Amino acid sequence: MSFKEKLAKRYTESYISKYGDRLTQVQGNVLSYKIEKEKCILWIFYKLQVSLIVKPERSKSVVKCVYKKNSWFKRPSFMTIHPGNLVIIQGMKGKKGKDDRETIQILNVKNLTTKKDLVAVDGQPQKIQRVQKVQRIK
Repeated sequence: MSFKEKLAKRYTESYISKYGDRLTQVQGNVLSYKIEKEKCILWIFYKLQVSLIVKPERSKSVVKCVYKKNSWFKRPSFMTIHPGNLVIIQGMKGKKGKDDRETIQILNVKNLTTKKDLVAVDGQPQKIQRVQKVQRIK
């Protein structure tokens, strides 16, 4: 192993040990998509906040997801999503005891309808299986 690989491995292990219990993913249809804040401070610092409401497959509940991005000198962008698109959202739940415990902080979004990602993943793209809908009659 080279130094670069050891450093990457140590970084991923420490990240998993710190945030492993909070990492989650949601697969479902987008109900609502809204750019809440798009702010520019002195044409130098840009802020972007996007909220998504997703209805997971085979569930009656909805999940609120928030994407926040700050950047210097360059306006941050977010992918185009329309209501009804099938997405996989990878993110972190809020800390226990906080008011944003139910919301998910978005790390990556995979749009299965248009086959695009918010953050490109290295290597071969994995085949994603859709959950088959089964109606049970009681």
